[in-house]
Amino acid sequence: VLLAIGRDACTRNIGLQTIGVKINEKNGKVPVNDEEQTNVPYVYAIGDILDGKLELTPVAIQAGRLLARRLYGGSSRKCDYINVPTTVFTPLEYGSCGFPEEKAIDEYGKQNLEVYHTLFWPLEWTVPGRDNNTCYAKIICNKQDNNRVIGLHVLGPNAGEVTQGFAAAIKCGLTKELLDETIGIHPTCAEVFTTMDITKSSGQDITQKGC
Repeated sequence: VLLAIGRDACTRNIGLQTIGVKINEKNGKVPVNDEEQTNVPYVYAIGDILDGKLELTPVAIQAGRLLARRLYGGSSRKCDYINVPTTVFTPLEYGSCGFPEEKAIDEYGKQNLEVYHTLFWPLEWTVPGRDNNTCYAKIICNKQDNNRVIGLHVLGPNAGEVTQGFAAAIKCGLTKELLDETIGIHPTCAEVFTTMDITKSSGQDITQKGC
């Protein structure tokens, strides 16, 4: 049994209305601009309380550090809420960084994107004889920006470890060409991102016959 209870924003009884800070009446969360500033200029909010942002502890920590540096350290760096690596630690892990395909289409337009994907079979699964083609990898590329990778998704063993490594590359402007030029470590699951050549638009079969 999986019970996902989520988090509740307890903002209605802490006096925000007294100073005029607006909240989303549906969920109690606080809308902010790209500098975590509320509608009241001298009031800021960070973390899970933010409306439309990720409920992840490392994101809250990073946002808080950057906010303090902007307020008191002369910095201008803002928190990146898009290129955030995260993982769902189910028995078969799911990791992602960047845009989901649906949001990428909304942001850039379907005609400006190229999506590469594949099913794969971890070599370690051949000994216990686990089913082939139950793992999946996908990257979303912006054709208008040198095929820059704007979304990476993987369903497979150790997806969290794989995603964490690629997240740094995405922050550095990873492109499909750079992935193609990268030599894969065989036999690893992460290697699949260096060999993907089938686009979703082509409709070609993405199943694999071996490791």
